[in-house]
Amino acid sequence: MIGTQAAIYARVSSEQQAESNTIDSQVDALRERVQGDGLELDSEMEFMDAGYSGGTLIRPALERLRDAVGSGMVDRLYVHSPDRLARKYAYQVLLADEFGRSGVEVVFLNRELGRTPEDQLLLQVQGVIAEYERAKIIERSRRGRRHGARRGSVSVLVNAPYGYRYVKKSEGGGEARFEILPDQARVVRQIFEWVGGERAGLWEVCRRLQVAGEQTRSGNSRWDRSTVWGILKNPAYKGAAAFGKTRSEAWRGRLRPQRGRPAQPRRARRRAAVGQQDWISIPVPLIVEVELFESVQEQLRENQRRAQLRRKGSRFLLQGLICCAQCGYALCGNTKPAPDGGEHGYYRCTGTDRYRFGGARLCESTSVRIDLLDSAVWEQVRIVLDHPERLAQEYRRRMEAPQHRGNDLTATQAQLARLQQGVGRLIDSYAGGLISKQEFEPRIARMRERLTRLEAEAAELADQERVQSDLRLIEGQLKEFNSRVRTGLEEAGWEVKRDIIRALVKHVEVGKEQVNVVFRIDPRPFDSRPERGMVHFCLGRERSTNCVGGIRHLPRLLLGHTMEGSQPPNEIDRINTHDRPVCD
Repeated sequence: MIGTQAAIYARVSSEQQAESNTIDSQVDALRERVQGDGLELDSEMEFMDAGYSGGTLIRPALERLRDAVGSGMVDRLYVHSPDRLARKYAYQVLLADEFGRSGVEVVFLNRELGRTPEDQLLLQVQGVIAEYERAKIIERSRRGRRHGARRGSVSVLVNAPYGYRYVKKSEGGGEARFEILPDQARVVRQIFEWVGGERAGLWEVCRRLQVAGEQTRSGNSRWDRSTVWGILKNPAYKGAAAFGKTRSEAWRGRLRPQRGRPAQPRRARRRAAVGQQDWISIPVPLIVEVELFESVQEQLRENQRRAQLRRKGSRFLLQGLICCAQCGYALCGNTKPAPDGGEHGYYRCTGTDRYRFGGARLCESTSVRIDLLDSAVWEQVRIVLDHPERLAQEYRRRMEAPQHRGNDLTATQAQLARLQQGVGRLIDSYAGGLISKQEFEPRIARMRERLTRLEAEAAELADQERVQSDLRLIEGQLKEFNSRVRTGLEEAGWEVKRDIIRALVKHVEVGKEQVNVVFRIDPRPFDSRPERGMVHFCLGRERSTNCVGGIRHLPRLLLGHTMEGSQPPNEIDRINTHDRPVCD
């Protein structure tokens, strides 16, 4: 037992189980078993996935466990049961085989895992049967709930919405039901009357509720638009609760993860909306009249149509490209009525939205006039297109800088090959008994350390050579790209400007004192290949004491281009443009 490195793995599927410390019971049982076997357990060898589905192998703790097993850091792994490793039989076999090939003994608490072929066969048969039984139970449960919904049974609903209390079968004389809560029902009726009668918007409803001191079902005094929207769209309030509004489907990954959310979701499946024609209605006590409910639905549809018309009329040239330099959140475009009857558009940081962050602003940045920022960025794009030789000069400077290292990669690869041959000869000498163990171990350790350094250096040099090759390709394509897009820039419409900006600009960082336009220069900007290079352009802003109509002015727009990792441009390389206001 001395020297045996033990590890434990525990998992619970739902976040509710994680919050109720269900996983702690698994961990306690595993620790007790490790201690009973006379082993010590390092805290770094405790791998726990709280709230992650066993239907996927992509779990943070499981990933770390597999890395540790592959590195030879684990000799014995303790797991409560096979389904804690994975729900699917195929995944169980894959993990068991992977751990076995690394020499790791897997111990399940609910059954002993033998090493004979019969024991392995029994484990596999149990895994197949368990997966089959789970699928059968899920399907029977689904069919049973749908049958209960068609009979009008409230027990198939997950919970009661705001304004109701769910009465269990044991409390309701053998039949579950919804019971109206008078205080909450009064709030629900008021919300519907505000929207259906006074045509109040969601923001106004939230404001009125907070002023009145009304609380949500969780006791929160701050009301969110999504909460109000959910109440207004719930048919239960007109006496017809809906069953089957969502269905389970495999999770489709996002283009980019949401802020604060992991790139890989906790569960392998998600809930997707189902059309109203497939809902099953269950009679419940009504809180609002059907006529008022339908009037509110029509008002919500009208609000959506108006919002769509406003979005169609407002074209944001930099939409999806702008982020705040202070907090990193995206800037969104919106419009405000102007005194002359027109509209003024502004880019606003979403970090300034109080409703998103519990009533507190994360960012104190100011709004930016859309027309002024759009025209400033477009002007810099035109300067890039009108002066491609400046980019070519920068590329040449970058390519000339590392030329003195031209043969470094070849020399390093030769040293690496000789060292690998030396390691092989040393191992052969030890295997043949020509040198002792005391001589072999320090020499092989030094050679492997040097081998690691040379491999890292060779990889770095190879990356540098690939970069230089890409830069040469980019320089050769600059003039071609310039000739393709320069024609007709004076008459370019909104769509053409948008396409060119999205082809050249990676993102725009809006700060208090400057606006950074980060360019990307691809050899083929209009195809779908990965980007090859990037050039940074900066619109520096100086503070001005002049203020007209509350708008600060930008006396000078300074264009300075730099490559990543290079020195800032000299003053002579900068191009000055005329004064223009930018920020509000």
